[in-house]
Amino acid sequence: MYVLPDLPYDYEALEPTISGDTLHLHHDKHHKAYVEKTNELAEKAGLAGKPLEDVVREAARTDDKTLFNNAAQAWNHAFFWQCMAPGGKACTGSLKAEIVKTFGSVDAFKDAFIKEGVGHFGSGWVWLVTGSEGLKVISTHDAQDTLVKEGLFPLLVCDLWEHAYYLDYQNDRKGFLKAWLDGAANYFFGEQQMFAADGKGDGFRYPAPSAPGGGNSKDAPGEQPRA
Repeated sequence: MYVLPDLPYDYEALEPTISGDTLHLHHDKHHKAYVEKTNELAEKAGLAGKPLEDVVREAARTDDKTLFNNAAQAWNHAFFWQCMAPGGKACTGSLKAEIVKTFGSVDAFKDAFIKEGVGHFGSGWVWLVTGSEGLKVISTHDAQDTLVKEGLFPLLVCDLWEHAYYLDYQNDRKGFLKAWLDGAANYFFGEQQMFAADGKGDGFRYPAPSAPGGGNSKDAPGEQPRA
């Protein structure tokens, strides 16, 4: 069975950027529901026990939209939790150098990220990714993620679904994205992802499924297959 990963921080640890109320709703209700539905559907599809990344890709290949939406959302949320840290983690080192090389400055990157997120119509995700063309900011609709996009490797993501920010920012998505980049984004995690994309170290992988009745996994995410 696929487990609901624990948050890597306390529910109130991201305040004032994201409230404890929002994290309780987002993690304990929304993310939990995706995981539970994935368990039900993956078993019916004969995919139970396979890595969640494989389930997402197989659901996309077979056009099983319901399984894809739930499995991809389970994965996206687990990745999103890792993309945040209390007070944020400063953009430094190799990631900062690549951001400056691509966008001109960290502030210019933030402007591009916010512009992409604000301009994205409806629900989805805004990503910083790397690939053969270097760093890019992209957005994906609904449950779509980078697992099914050839040649892209995710570094950071922010949730654009209204449940991610409406309690705290109402309809001010721009204000949410600005506060997220300045006060919650875990650039250290993004840098580790960038290293993993180059084959240096481990990248994010959803916790391995547990045996039936095995309970919640406490294992840290492992290596993500390269794009």
